[in-house]
Amino acid sequence: MGVRANGLVRRVAGWLRPPRTTRGRRRAVQAAMALCVLALLPATWLRLTTGDRVRTVADVPAAPVAVVFGAGLWDGEPSPYLAHRLDTAATLYDAGRVRAILVTGDNSTHDYDEPDAMRRYLTARGVPARRIVGDYAGFDTWDSCSRARRVFGVDRAVLVSQGFHVRRALALCAAAGIDAYGVGATDPHDVTWYYGAGREILAAGKAAADAALRPDPHFLGPREDGVAQALR
Repeated sequence: MGVRANGLVRRVAGWLRPPRTTRGRRRAVQAAMALCVLALLPATWLRLTTGDRVRTVADVPAAPVAVVFGAGLWDGEPSPYLAHRLDTAATLYDAGRVRAILVTGDNSTHDYDEPDAMRRYLTARGVPARRIVGDYAGFDTWDSCSRARRVFGVDRAVLVSQGFHVRRALALCAAAGIDAYGVGATDPHDVTWYYGAGREILAAGKAAADAALRPDPHFLGPREDGVAQALR
């Protein structure tokens, strides 16, 4: 066993050793460039497929429903990023751009309930409770988009998220069968914002796979008429 382990260590060390020849260095650079291109392909796909679908509150086309994606809670209340999304959704409602709001997030445990926290935030800002619908199994962006279409019957919507995430949401909702435009919440471009933007490069790969394979969400469940009732 010790001999095998030593042999493996030597092989790994050999792979990590910088190439000694010009040809070897050229191949290493080419391989690194190819890896960078492959890593950026999903992000490029997101940009190309969503085109001009990212708008502002002032110019986004009206739609029956705004879909607000969860972004975490702090001590049971919406995180600052989630609060900005909800403020944007409330503005869309007040402006008559949408008539109902679907809040989708994680309620995987009794002590963690994003949709109800989002509902409380919106009602405190004047959105009628009857116009707010909760999706308690929006565990990730694909699940939220797929369930919005398959469970709640949403076929046209305005998606609300941060600017760095909204294109991924648009691409996935399009794959799920929703005709959507996106509005990015206004946030300061701080360290957290740049971290989220960088994370999107990695998340784009999973998004491309979800859009191609269209798996069932973690929890599908039966059809619900909450959105239809909120629109009446």
